[in-house]
Amino acid sequence: FSCFSPTEEERNIRANDREYNLSYKYANNAIKTSKYNIFTFLPLNLFEQFQRLANAYFLFLLCLQLIPDISSLSWFTTVVPLVLVLAMTMAKDGSDDIVSDQKQLTMFTLYRLRSEKWMNVQVGDIIKLQNNQFVTADLLLLSSSEPLNLVYIETAELDGCVSVLPASEFDVCVCLCVYTCISFKDPLSLFALLLFSSSSETNLKVKQGLTVTGELEDSIEKLASFDGQVRCEPPNNRLDKFTGCLSLDGAMYSLDNEKILLRGCTLRNTQWCFGLVLFGGPDTKLMQNCGKTTFKRTSIDRLMNVLVLSIFGFLAIMCLILAIGNGIWEYQEGATFAAFLPKPEGVNPPFSAFLTFWSYVIILNTVVPISLYVSVEIIRLGNSFYIDWDRKMYYPKNDTPAQARTTTLNEELGQIKYIFSDKTGTLTQNIMTFNKCSINGKSYGGEQGVVDFSWNKLADPKFWFHDHSLVEVVRGGNPKAHDFFRLLALCHTVMPEEKKEGELYYQAQSPDEGALVTAARNFGFVFRSRTPESITVVEMGKLVTYELLAVLDFNNVRKRMSVIVRSPDGRLTLYCKGADTIIFERLHPSSKNVMEATTQHLNEYAGDGLRTLALAYKDIDLNYMEDWKKRHHEASTGMEQREEKLDALYEEIEKGLLLLGATAVEDKLQDGVPQTIEQLAKADIKIWVLTGDKQETAENIGYSCNMLREEMTEVFIVAGNTAEEVRAYALEKDMQKELLRTACMCQTVICCRVTPLQKAQVVELVKKYKQAITLAIGDGANDVSMIKAAHIGVGISGQEGMQAVLSSDYSFAQFRYLQRLLLVHGRWSYLRMCKFLRYFFYKNFTFTLVHFWYGFFCGFSAQTVYDEWFITLYNLVYTALPVLGLSLFDQDVNDRWSFQYPQLYAPGQLNQYFSKKAFIYTVLHSGYSSLVLFFIPWAAMYDTVRDDGKDIVDYQSFALLAQTCLLIAVNIQLGLDTYYWTAVNQFFLWGSLSVYFAVTFTMYSNGMFLIFTSSFPFIGAARNSLNQPNMWLTILITSILCVVPVVAYRFLRILLWPTINDKVSVNEKAVLPAAPRRIQPRRISTRRSGYAFSHAQGYGDLVTSGRFLRRTPRSRGIVFSHTDSPLAQAKPQLYRTIVEGEEPPQIP
Repeated sequence: FSCFSPTEEERNIRANDREYNLSYKYANNAIKTSKYNIFTFLPLNLFEQFQRLANAYFLFLLCLQLIPDISSLSWFTTVVPLVLVLAMTMAKDGSDDIVSDQKQLTMFTLYRLRSEKWMNVQVGDIIKLQNNQFVTADLLLLSSSEPLNLVYIETAELDGCVSVLPASEFDVCVCLCVYTCISFKDPLSLFALLLFSSSSETNLKVKQGLTVTGELEDSIEKLASFDGQVRCEPPNNRLDKFTGCLSLDGAMYSLDNEKILLRGCTLRNTQWCFGLVLFGGPDTKLMQNCGKTTFKRTSIDRLMNVLVLSIFGFLAIMCLILAIGNGIWEYQEGATFAAFLPKPEGVNPPFSAFLTFWSYVIILNTVVPISLYVSVEIIRLGNSFYIDWDRKMYYPKNDTPAQARTTTLNEELGQIKYIFSDKTGTLTQNIMTFNKCSINGKSYGGEQGVVDFSWNKLADPKFWFHDHSLVEVVRGGNPKAHDFFRLLALCHTVMPEEKKEGELYYQAQSPDEGALVTAARNFGFVFRSRTPESITVVEMGKLVTYELLAVLDFNNVRKRMSVIVRSPDGRLTLYCKGADTIIFERLHPSSKNVMEATTQHLNEYAGDGLRTLALAYKDIDLNYMEDWKKRHHEASTGMEQREEKLDALYEEIEKGLLLLGATAVEDKLQDGVPQTIEQLAKADIKIWVLTGDKQETAENIGYSCNMLREEMTEVFIVAGNTAEEVRAYALEKDMQKELLRTACMCQTVICCRVTPLQKAQVVELVKKYKQAITLAIGDGANDVSMIKAAHIGVGISGQEGMQAVLSSDYSFAQFRYLQRLLLVHGRWSYLRMCKFLRYFFYKNFTFTLVHFWYGFFCGFSAQTVYDEWFITLYNLVYTALPVLGLSLFDQDVNDRWSFQYPQLYAPGQLNQYFSKKAFIYTVLHSGYSSLVLFFIPWAAMYDTVRDDGKDIVDYQSFALLAQTCLLIAVNIQLGLDTYYWTAVNQFFLWGSLSVYFAVTFTMYSNGMFLIFTSSFPFIGAARNSLNQPNMWLTILITSILCVVPVVAYRFLRILLWPTINDKVSVNEKAVLPAAPRRIQPRRISTRRSGYAFSHAQGYGDLVTSGRFLRRTPRSRGIVFSHTDSPLAQAKPQLYRTIVEGEEPPQIP
């Protein structure tokens, strides 16, 4: 799969020749990150907002209200809510766009170099980078400050590897043919940089340019006269592959991925380098891999859209009924009122019914909630802040808080049915420790007591090992033990760093290699330094230099690595380490007994979930080695089938090996992972592990996490050894449903050796056929596609960089925080959103249906039953804050009980709190309440007089009574829906009622009538009506009749059909029982873990090339060091479980 333009088959570039390169119309380096600018913000934002059906509908209503024959309400009843909604949304959109477009560009001039923005860089320009600066575009490395064209880069933006991030300026230079340079900052990269943890440590990668271009050095004259021409592949998204050639001075040079610096990388430990721009802007591999980010919407959002359309239909039906009623009334009774209500000329009953239809569309518009979407966004924003502020999801060791990177998916966290998790770095810490080993058939490690390494002055003080006997064997001169650790000290691609005498730091390709070399170091075989031709080791205090003849590098097919060295006494030895199954196939028959004992040890190590490697060696004949080296040189310099020829030579020499033993490295689980998985399983959430590791490694982690258990006797393994078999199992459409059906029948699903694309395909498969809410969680760049594919993506900010975090919807530092995110924040968010929607529709339908019933008593004349100002302020002031208080603070049970009973999570998965069925119940409830709220006040006021007998009750008094009854009734309903009362809830509820009465008495006063006579016609209605006892009695009776059915239903439901929510809510104040102490049983298994290698090509070619050797020693930051396990200090939470029929603990 490739993203490049189909019209470009090959790219031709000339260095320092812009005119030639511009003729091909290659993309420049500009990338737009903002949606608006100062001129397009207002029109474009309004255009987007009016694409929402509700906003467009209210704009249409405003146009109708400008027609005098139709409008029965003043214009401000629609304009005020519409303007407020548009303004609030506009402010939010503008704020988000400003944050994403902080273009802080730095300009400077240095000698003949000039500064410029990234967007002005063109293909064919020569870029100058300095230490700790971002790579501007995809570059061909020309020259560097390091010996023989070496550069060190950090690839956090590409594959998740990060290193120490020193403070620096982010200026970058571009060298043009006229002795000018450009420097700049990239807003995207700068934003990503600010998210990095300053304390994170891991590995750098090395790139190496051609020797011929390295001669350019940093000479501006040489660089300006450089006229090389590059032919290469078109833009594509392959990060691990590049094909091209450089023509220079009549010679042709092959280009591969090791000579390319990709945009998104950061230059490290290198003073400067120069590169030729090959791809810019959208053509860079980073941007080609970004893919199209789809806007994620929740299931409630989609349901709301359906319901709003249904509401439009319901509104049309009501208006049609009232319009027909108007036509009938005009035909039968209209002539009676013609004397004092003369009809306009040409108006007959059908035309009057037509006008009445549109008049009622205006009056009944509140059934379509204009403020619904804004209220939903406010609620989501508030619940997002709760996640950001949650101290129980803060990881102090790395100073990493939880972060809600989106505000649109909170309630979806309470509906998760499937979780797709990465393994390394997500379930595990991705910090390797040398735990056990087997040497010549004897196992070491795991005993009590920490080994004292004070006898070794070069030992790493952070390294711990638990077996004193191994030290005694090594110090006693055991030859097999010495060969074992000698192999670990020689067979690797680690690069050493020694700031001070004796202070060694290792820069390793993977944490596994660093752990093994550190183990050899502490047991007396200290890897000290290396050159292109030699490796220097301190063996038991004696300095020994080995001649390095060849490195047979690791890759995913070989699953092993070998080195061939010559010792000072002239002995030629091949040392090999790799996966045990691979090494055992290549052993000499004489190693049979050692292999049997080692196999038993490997099974024991697998039972402990350790990652294992087998170690072997062989002596090589001198004459054979000379012949093999000639053939190796011919194969390595050939242009055709280079890899196949080298693999054949490696297979030839790596035979007849003698087994030394095996290593066992522990990738410890993160704290609380088994308990978290158990809690989520109790909540009926299915967890699938998708990992690139081999089957054995994934199985062992599955057992450690309690996902797999020994009593699971029926284990189904669906495996394929070829691309066709794998495609048949998973990718072909006719097999997808069968694969999914089989997987869903299993208690646990673990997918091994899957690529990033296959991870996304598994997620899409479940989304497509199961119609369930999915969540994907990972920590590396290989998890990005999975994170984007799921409904919700969660990034772990761990050892593998920030790429997963930058692509996620939520992020935190430890997997165990996932249970709090879902069982607490997710469940509360879902509960609050559902309560809000039910109540919001209830109060609006009740408000509107009173108008509908009143139409039958006012001759269908489109007269409003309420005061116009009450209609305007009902949703914006009188009922806005109380429902927001409910939606932001309510909780049925606290967080501790949410953990205690994970089954409380189930209603969200089943959509029990808000669905089409729940919406119909809400409408029926509103219909009943509206009948009570209209007919009880109407009956109470019909033909009555004041208690002094002076005045007959009028329309204004009836309107005041009806709206007062409505507001009090909906607030009582809100109180019944509130489980968790706070001071804020109380203030909003009573404050809203106080504001209502204050505004009512003010607007119905003589002063307002005298100032604005036409706008405030209800003069004196409040003071003349609300002082009557029968008014308050009517309000009391109406309120009681509205809530009695609700109270009765809830009482009977809790009494006869209690749910687990009801049980826990009633007994929430009970003392939680102490969690029983759990002892994790040791597992005995025959399954072995996988090889402890990175899944990337090694640095063997680089090590033997000599291009990493520095001219002068220079201080460098710690890139790899063995660190302590970052376990949190908090103890894992353990919880008991209950079933639906079990009674919660009673209050003593």
